[in-house]
Amino acid sequence: MKALILAAGYATRLSPLTDDFPKQLLPVGGKPIVDWILDKVRDAGIDDVHLVTNARFAPRFAAWGRENAVTIHDDGTSTNETRLGAIGDIRFVGLDDDLLVIAGDNLFDFRLRDLVEFWQAKKPASVVAVYDVGDRELAKKYGVVEVDGDGRVVDFIEKPDDPPSTLAATATYLYSRAHAGLVDTYLAEGNNPDQPGNLVAWLHRREPVYAYRFEGGWYDVGDHGQLLEADNRLRAEQGLPTRTAYSVD
Repeated sequence: MKALILAAGYATRLSPLTDDFPKQLLPVGGKPIVDWILDKVRDAGIDDVHLVTNARFAPRFAAWGRENAVTIHDDGTSTNETRLGAIGDIRFVGLDDDLLVIAGDNLFDFRLRDLVEFWQAKKPASVVAVYDVGDRELAKKYGVVEVDGDGRVVDFIEKPDDPPSTLAATATYLYSRAHAGLVDTYLAEGNNPDQPGNLVAWLHRREPVYAYRFEGGWYDVGDHGQLLEADNRLRAEQGLPTRTAYSVD
């Protein structure tokens, strides 16, 4: 199994912090966001780890990759308008294996080891990690999953006006090798190359995909408020003082 961390976006909502610096390397709780993810990937026993980024941020990730034994892929894009999109980046990297795909700004409490064990009981199906946000109004902000009694995904809708459930898909996916290989087919059909959940929305209609429900904290670090909230929560857990304003120091 290989792991691919998606970090090729430009995080424009976090400007000016991210004008010349990747969101995934911003510190929360005393270390870069992506370090928290990498620790969980390693704990799951996955040693072959890859990260895809863009030409603007590739030099910063190159140094990080050397320090952490992570293979860095530069997708060659340099602006938000020309980005390949998350699914386009999965194809760009082209890893032929069972594949854990995770967004580089996706912070959560659960162990990826547990996700892998859940998937092993379901394979050759694929798995998406989901979190019950507990409120249908809040669910409108996310990709929402509907499942049957066995936990199999029967519907997946991005930011629905009328959510069929309160299960939000988090940007953590485990694809069987055969399913990961269908990315080419997905894109050849002219489907949206961005938002990784779109691949699951397409895949579950053709192959079995299951939802792994987790509890505890989950942060999708998309704006300044979410960044400060995640930083303070992790700082508190590490015994560090919380702050009223975010700082990289």
